[in-house]
Amino acid sequence: MRHILLSTLLLMSLLLQGCDQAEPSSNQIEHIQARGQLRVGTLYHPLYYFLRDGQQEGLDYELASQFAHSLGVELSMVPAYNLNALFALLDSGEVDMLAAGLANTAVRRQHYRFSPSYYHIAHTLVHRKGTRKPLNVSQIDGTIAVLAGSSQAQSLYQLQQELPELQWEPRFDADEEDLLRQVAESNTDYTVVADILLARTQRYYPNIEAAFTLGEPQPVAWVWDKRADDSALGAMLDFFAEQTDSGALARLHEKYFGHIQHFDYVDTRTFLSRIDTLLPRYQPLFERHAGELDWRLLAAMSYQESHWDPNAESYTGVRGMMMLTEDTASMVGVTNRLDAEQSIRGGAQYLASLIGRLPDSIPESERVWFALASYNIGLGHVLDVRRLTQQLGQDPDTWAQVKANLPLLHQPKWYSQTRYGYARGRETKQFVNNIRQYYQSLLWQDNARTDSSQSAQTEPTSPLPLPES
Repeated sequence: MRHILLSTLLLMSLLLQGCDQAEPSSNQIEHIQARGQLRVGTLYHPLYYFLRDGQQEGLDYELASQFAHSLGVELSMVPAYNLNALFALLDSGEVDMLAAGLANTAVRRQHYRFSPSYYHIAHTLVHRKGTRKPLNVSQIDGTIAVLAGSSQAQSLYQLQQELPELQWEPRFDADEEDLLRQVAESNTDYTVVADILLARTQRYYPNIEAAFTLGEPQPVAWVWDKRADDSALGAMLDFFAEQTDSGALARLHEKYFGHIQHFDYVDTRTFLSRIDTLLPRYQPLFERHAGELDWRLLAAMSYQESHWDPNAESYTGVRGMMMLTEDTASMVGVTNRLDAEQSIRGGAQYLASLIGRLPDSIPESERVWFALASYNIGLGHVLDVRRLTQQLGQDPDTWAQVKANLPLLHQPKWYSQTRYGYARGRETKQFVNNIRQYYQSLLWQDNARTDSSQSAQTEPTSPLPLPES
């Protein structure tokens, strides 16, 4: 009898494990909470999920982390290597949901359910500068490479029903950034990617550009198994409503999209060239004096200020690598503003002091943007804009809203109400955005060099088998 009971318990345990892997619970949220873990499928990507110095980062990671916290469970990110493998994780029940910048399309809605959208993307045809720029689909002369299983591939498949001569091919062995690189290096005629990804990647490959947009913007959302009950949908509706009302979603948008602006081809080419020719001379100084700051942020700031010219001088009298005023130089102990090391040390010290002087209510993740604005325009003016932001019924601790109000310091109606008066707020807004752009480029360059070095030290291995199309 005891033997039969043990066998029965073992069989029930195996059945329950099988249900956890393949069949959704009748109340999925309760099942997740009982497990104590939210399992999220994702892709390695500079927007979705990546590791930096051993720390998990990415918009989808941060948002999923907050969702897991709202459910009272731990978060487990499960990366896949391509979209086919990603959706297979959900189909097999190995993950509870997918968070990887996935568009909510009509084709996908036939098989899955979606969360509320947290941003939109526009499918953009990309070509290389110097080649003929097509103005519409009928002018495309060549092959379009797209990520297999992507919403872009779905769009091209539908277009091909109307234009059989359209040539495109799905790629399983690349990601979107790699496809953009292939266009830049003339190894692929065209690709179609999200507009926001193109805007970010042009900072690394300045010889690619948008030709035109295919169709209407599409909502990006989390993906859930359609067989699941409505508990997940209800929890997501509540979660996204709270994220919107609290301003947390706006902060994430600002963090990952707020610095994306009109692409400047000449500036980007110049910056990338000086990374190779000038930065190696000064990088040890940035690393030595960065303190708790990221040296790459300090280098980006210095490039915005002086283009890494230790003898730089402006018409206002600020000088050196970090463009210090005489008063600021004296305050941080800099005796020669044209000495590169003194200037970098003094600029780093002054920026760190500004971060420390900001109100404690400003989130840690956004303090540096307020501090950079203060470095450019003065802390008093930044505090003025915070007061105006609050006066307008907005959040003075959110950089996105304060940044949008910086131009008010140009307008007599508004600066007349402030303590410190008129200031060039528009220039400060551009100043911070530029630094964020340069910083992202330096991060990318640094990571690319690290990956290249690691690859060189690793013996080549046989590639994994690719899924069939």
